[in-house]
Amino acid sequence: MASYAGVMPARPRLLALLLVLAVAVLTGCSDGSSATRTPGDPVTEEEAATLAGLLHRNFEAGGADVTVTAPYAEGTVLTLTGEIDFRQGNGRAQAVTTFRDRPDDSRTLFFSGTDLWYGDVPGLTEALAAAGRPDTTYLRRPLTTTRADGTSSLVDVLVQLLPRLSQRADDDPRAILERGYTWQGQQTVDGQLCAVYRTGSGATVVVSASDQMLVQYQTRLPDQTFDVTITLGDPGPRTITLPGDAETANAADYPQVTAELGF
Repeated sequence: MASYAGVMPARPRLLALLLVLAVAVLTGCSDGSSATRTPGDPVTEEEAATLAGLLHRNFEAGGADVTVTAPYAEGTVLTLTGEIDFRQGNGRAQAVTTFRDRPDDSRTLFFSGTDLWYGDVPGLTEALAAAGRPDTTYLRRPLTTTRADGTSSLVDVLVQLLPRLSQRADDDPRAILERGYTWQGQQTVDGQLCAVYRTGSGATVVVSASDQMLVQYQTRLPDQTFDVTITLGDPGPRTITLPGDAETANAADYPQVTAELGF
């Protein structure tokens, strides 16, 4: 028993040390800020430098897994789950619209900087076969933010928003300071401890404390009452192979099909 007596008093000291370290991490993981910092405080110069390079780090990484959620109506949520190539601006996603009072609607999307492909749409293959295009599984149309009737296309807006989370060079940190960015605290996203910031326009930017990569971006679209949340994961190179001509029909060439299926 005597050999263990000298070990026991060290445990409270070890626990106290761990608690101190944990508090230090939670209160200043991104910039060494003190425990007295208040959400809403202006970002520091160090944080401005981190934020200024955020989109360029996405470009350098090459791509990422992506999840986008848009609760655009009561009881209705559009979710895009897929990946994006930040260098080429191409992406793919499974688009699922969840309704409160009817079954989910699901389809496969591919997108480039100019075009959007729809696939796995019930009735699409059969309708195209009847129109003289057998074995055609995708319908392609140009990206747009406004339909002919003047309403906005949410899917188009979202897939055009994703490539904008990447750029070829850093921003100027001085511009970050001038635009009124603020520190909002910390939170955990997908198991990662992150620092949270708010831009001068009201968007929320969530940055990993470990590698300073963009983890989440939340913004309100113009003239809308809901927030769009984009979550990024597993940063690294991506190669997105867009559907080829043999399996793709141009929507403009098949107006009856697009009208029947609601494109």
